[in-house]
Amino acid sequence: MTSLPLPAVELSADEARRIALRAQGMLGAADRRGGVRGVLRHLGAVQLDTISVLARSHELVAYARLGAVGRKTVEDAYWSDGHAFEYWSHAACILPVEEWPHFAFRRRAYRARPQWNHDLPDGVYEQVVKQLRTEGPLTATDLGGAKNKGEWWDWSASKIAVERALMYGEVVCTERRGWKRVYDLAERAIPEPLLHDDLDDAECLRRLVRLAGQSLGVGTRADIADYHRLKGEQFDAVVADSGLVPVTVQGWSKPAWADPQALATPPRGRHRTTLLSPFDSLVWERARTERIFGFAHRLEAYVPKPKRIHGYFAMPLLSGGRLMGRVDPAREGRTLVAKQVSLASPKAVGPMAQALLEAAQWVGCDAVRIERAGTPQEATALTAALAT
Repeated sequence: MTSLPLPAVELSADEARRIALRAQGMLGAADRRGGVRGVLRHLGAVQLDTISVLARSHELVAYARLGAVGRKTVEDAYWSDGHAFEYWSHAACILPVEEWPHFAFRRRAYRARPQWNHDLPDGVYEQVVKQLRTEGPLTATDLGGAKNKGEWWDWSASKIAVERALMYGEVVCTERRGWKRVYDLAERAIPEPLLHDDLDDAECLRRLVRLAGQSLGVGTRADIADYHRLKGEQFDAVVADSGLVPVTVQGWSKPAWADPQALATPPRGRHRTTLLSPFDSLVWERARTERIFGFAHRLEAYVPKPKRIHGYFAMPLLSGGRLMGRVDPAREGRTLVAKQVSLASPKAVGPMAQALLEAAQWVGCDAVRIERAGTPQEATALTAALAT
């Protein structure tokens, strides 16, 4: 095992936190000229998820960085003009189309996979590709139906085939329509200069490690590998040639790497006050979130209701560069309901009220109601702050 180079830079925990915030677009003036597409390029990946409370998670990611961008504007920016595609990165993510070549390693791995969870009748794969060539773009419903008549996970043969073609790279998801994937042939959807698997695994991995380091600002091996769900050994194989530089961070027990551009200038500027999707890349990795912010974050949507502590879709509150609490929101007509609010301290009352009012206006609500807070005093203080 080769020894790691000695870090030339030592960062305080506060410097690392601020570098991470700036890298994620949460510190400094928002790049409104770049808009939603600029946010996507800056982050490198925006996670998709089926849950929609105030809005879909990928909409919330843009909102957290840019403010009240129209929701249709957000969707159009992601999906129009062949600007992006959906593929497996950290999870199912929207990715900038220029990164298509750098996921060749993953497409090759899927093609070489010896076992699949679903059997596929002979000829179905070819038929789906043929149908897309003559009729596409199409949803799974257009292709013959997404499901059989059984349980929700009982995919139809055409759905299995098109998803397999998606993983192989023969088919691309070019948008979501009513939350259904819209599939098209890669040869139509991906610009010809990008439509190749010419890059070897090492070059793909170097690029993704470098991108993850840029998007995080500073991170440990686990942080950076997790961004695009790489294996630790894949990170190890390329980090020395990735352009990231070794650093130490006070209070971090493990080695770290940073984007050299992030170290070139001190992170300064205005902090965002906003609610975050639980699927926001600022808080993707639980151990990193706790290490940087001292904030234990967990999505409880899939936790049985009696065992939830903070609620179904608890959204962390970011203010002043700190995570200061969380709220589990819902909508009742034109009222945003804070079903459960948890605050780190009384100082969070004002920022939480501001974030709730701004989010309510963004989604078309004209009132906010506090249903439950950590204490009756918190609920009273929040209600008063909302009224001022």
